[in-house]
Amino acid sequence: MDAVINNSIEFFKTVVEFAPKFIPGVILTLQLAFFSIILGMIIGLVVAVLKLTKYKWLKKTMDVYITIVRGTPLLLQLYFIFYGLPSLGIMIDAFPSAIIALALHNGAYISEIFRGSIESIDYGQREAARSLGMTKWQAMKRVVLPQAFKRSVPALGNQFIIAVKDSSLASVITITETMLLARQFSAATFNVFPIYFTAGVYYLIITMGLTKVLSQVELKLKVNER
Repeated sequence: MDAVINNSIEFFKTVVEFAPKFIPGVILTLQLAFFSIILGMIIGLVVAVLKLTKYKWLKKTMDVYITIVRGTPLLLQLYFIFYGLPSLGIMIDAFPSAIIALALHNGAYISEIFRGSIESIDYGQREAARSLGMTKWQAMKRVVLPQAFKRSVPALGNQFIIAVKDSSLASVITITETMLLARQFSAATFNVFPIYFTAGVYYLIITMGLTKVLSQVELKLKVNER
């Protein structure tokens, strides 16, 4: 019994000791997630709109992009951008490489979310907008996209949470975010469980906070519809 109490005390002492040391890595994790999500949304929206054009070559190009990204591991995509592109003479630092890889990865999934939401809007609304004198792009911007965005919020929220957790893979290209710090601290102290427990708590706090924000956004959008 005494051994269990002593181990518990040591566990929490380690957690309290190392929790502040994770803060720089957590900030980097938040930065990676933020920039990759913003760029991923831009890429996803552009790809979704291009997939709905009448130009077959554009559709095929977007299909190839989505197939490659969804058909290969994110880890491989990170390696390709950070380690593969320099062999072609394209040098990119670790942080921009991680953002590019994560944004391209998120963009492929977000594009399908947007495409599904856009296609779910009744085509009669576009025809009504065109009959009022709007161009095809004006109808898309003023009528279709606002409604499509509202419908895509729940799915986007799930993708945002996945993006936060996916950012942990950036540690493999030497970015000292939360998971790399966890590995460094555990290797230095040989005290693995409390270190990774602390990292897990930080990820849980981030994802719970993001879930709360997204729930409020979704609720506000529903209120505005009434």
